[in-house]
Amino acid sequence: MKLARAIHFDESDTQVFHQPARTGEWAISGGFEFSNWGEADLSGKARQAFANGWLGIETFGRVTFVATTQIQPAEFEALADTLAQHFVTIYGAPTQEQARTVALEELNHMVELCDDQDANTLLAVQRELTDSGVKESFRMIQSPDAELEMLAVHADMEE
Repeated sequence: MKLARAIHFDESDTQVFHQPARTGEWAISGGFEFSNWGEADLSGKARQAFANGWLGIETFGRVTFVATTQIQPAEFEALADTLAQHFVTIYGAPTQEQARTVALEELNHMVELCDDQDANTLLAVQRELTDSGVKESFRMIQSPDAELEMLAVHADMEE
């Protein structure tokens, strides 16, 4: 089974996200954070997190790129528990058990994105607000083809 870890090519994530994810931490899309957002919420660093940020599951910070790698079943289960606790603490999920069901859905979605990819494939996420909610799209970039100039997409923080 594969999942993705946060990867940094430079220090830009420390400048564009309120809280950057730590290099090497496991990450998921984390689009659920934006489910109640509207245009008024999209400015500055929050806009960058919405537009291109993966969610680290240890710091709950954001990162622009993640890379696929193997995950052990015990690590996966521990992540489910951590994410479930986050849902209880931050989002008010009624029980750890109910929150774990949703956490597993989020993690399994990430596994689906990663499992067919070669190790170290870079993933980028792009989100947009639509009339029906948040739309996410994903790009997979094979590591030999990756060029930083092609990948770096950061918003102007003055907007």
